[in-house]
This record gives sequence, structure tokens and C-alpha cells, in this order.
Amino acid sequence: MPMIDADGCLINVTVEGRDGGPTLMLSNSLGCTLQMWEPQMRAFTQVFRVIRYDRRGHGRSSVPPGPYSVERFGRDVLAILDDLNIEKVHWCGLSMGGMVGQWLGANAPERLGKIVLANTTCYFPDQTMWANRIKAVKEGGLAAVADTVIASWLSQDFRDRNPIVAGQTKAMLLATPVDGYLASCEALRTLDLREALPKIKSPTLVIAGRFDKSTPITMAEAIRSQIAGASMTILDAAHISNIEATLAFNDAVLGFLTQR
Repeated sequence: MPMIDADGCLINVTVEGRDGGPTLMLSNSLGCTLQMWEPQMRAFTQVFRVIRYDRRGHGRSSVPPGPYSVERFGRDVLAILDDLNIEKVHWCGLSMGGMVGQWLGANAPERLGKIVLANTTCYFPDQTMWANRIKAVKEGGLAAVADTVIASWLSQDFRDRNPIVAGQTKAMLLATPVDGYLASCEALRTLDLREALPKIKSPTLVIAGRFDKSTPITMAEAIRSQIAGASMTILDAAHISNIEATLAFNDAVLGFLTQR
């Protein structure tokens, strides 16, 4: 697993799958590492060379001082692609990864083929939630918010049926460096990509979760409506839909990326 330097921040990157095939880059949610994509890897690596990475402040990547921004996250992606000598990738980002995809689609369109924006938003009209989240984590660490976050990530029904997966997902959140989490929350508190959306010309699929209260269907529709030709798929899942509705998520993404 290479460590790639992005303006002094070492980013943990993995590259797996088909040599010489088209390349797909996966981008994680806040509080997740590249391990969140394990349910996709068997299916995706049969078709693509797959790049995963730990965003700055997460996993095995460095934790430089914050605050971070979506632009900074986007420039980290470009540094990874430059280091790997990869000109263009398809993009699949969930939640914060979808926000980074929107920035890249508008600001580095030549580097992206098709774009999948899953369980994400372009704007949070109420920034108080993020101010409250930042305050809670500063005072009590990630343990102070973990139960609330997991309840928004995975539906109660899924957690009841899959306690091991739910526990592993919660452990991934709890292992996130607090400073990296807080610096990333600042990027969400100030998020506003509304003016970027009409600049995105890549073929785009928006994925929403029917039970997603963090980035509900109305937010997904707001994105879809501002990107010319974008389509939308709704899955029976809460926020981390690639884990809760793995088969449907894989089918939607592969169907979109491989259609001519």
C-alpha cells in the first residue's frame, strides 16, 4: 500500500483489480477508512482497477492541522492520480466522498469519466448540526456521538439483523483520529457546492437511500436536477448504502459505469 505525498500530507492508498482495465476511484464517508468499501471489492475488481484511499485525517493517512476543505480533499485526489500517473478515473464517492466528486467534476473535469454521487449533498442549510457535532466531539471524543452516528448510518432493521457488521462499522468510526474528524467536520460546516453543480458535464448517477436522514432524497434530487443528464436511483438503505444494500448498490454502480 503506497503512501502518497499530497502537499506534505501522506495519504494511504491501495490499488487492486484488473491491470490495464478502466480505473475506478472510491471515496469514503466522514469517519470511515477505505475498509468501508470491502463489500464492493470482489465485484468491482473483476471489472476495474480500483483505487481506494484514506482521506487526510483518517485511517493510516497523516493528520495535518485543520480545518480542512472540500477543495483540499479534491486536490489530494489529484495528487494521488498524478503520483500514480493515471490521467482519468471513474468516480464513486459516498457522503463526503460524493462532495469531493462534485468539486472534482466542476474543477477538474478532464480527470473524471463517469461520476457516482451516493448519499450526499451539495449544501447543508442548517449549519448548527455541525457546530453541535464539533462541540460534542471536542468535549467527549467520538464515543460521545458514535451511537447517534451509527443510527443515522445504518437502519435499525439492518443493525438488528447484522450486529457484527454494525459493530465493525462503529469500531471504524471510533478509531478515527479525533483531530482529523474535527478538521473534516469544518469542511462540512462550510459546505456549499450549489454553484459547482451546473459545471459538471460528466455522465452522473446520484444514489439516494430511502431511509437516509443525514442526506435525504430531497438533497439527492437537488443535485440531480442541477447536473445536465444526471439520473437517480433510490435504494432501500439509510446513509451508508453500500454496506446496508450491498447487492443493489453494486448492481447500480456497475450497471451505470459499464453501460455504453
